[in-house]
Amino acid sequence: MSAAVAGLATLAGVSVAAADDPPTTPPASAPPVAVEDYGYPQADRILTEKGIKLKKGDGHILLVDCDQTAQQIRVQTVKDDSVGRQGTYCFEALAKTGRLTLELPRVFAVEAADHPVSADLTANGETTTVNVPQGGFESVGEGTVGGARSVLVELRVTG
Repeated sequence: MSAAVAGLATLAGVSVAAADDPPTTPPASAPPVAVEDYGYPQADRILTEKGIKLKKGDGHILLVDCDQTAQQIRVQTVKDDSVGRQGTYCFEALAKTGRLTLELPRVFAVEAADHPVSADLTANGETTTVNVPQGGFESVGEGTVGGARSVLVELRVTG
């Protein structure tokens, strides 16, 4: 019976592999397998142009141009022209939840417009989490009395 099936497959121009045969290697012309690493697209260019190091995220928080009429997450920093760092960075939340890891030095305030936000900041080797309610504004790091220079290391949209 198996000889008959093999004969029919040969007549039809189709080769049939036996169950014991090892899998075949894809041809060299096959595209590579895509593996998502959640790295931020064009992060090197953004670091050079805007002075912010965007690392990884789930795609639900994006760096955007600031627009005073838009519902955006705004992060205020001490401006430093020597490294190309601007004073305000704006982010758009594309969903009710999202996550973005980054490095943004000298942050002194976080403002959340249309979604509550949670922000992790590091200073002096310690990480602090600040929750900003929807429509809220929180002074952080150097923006607080006696506050240390702080680096924003993660933004999360929480609802």
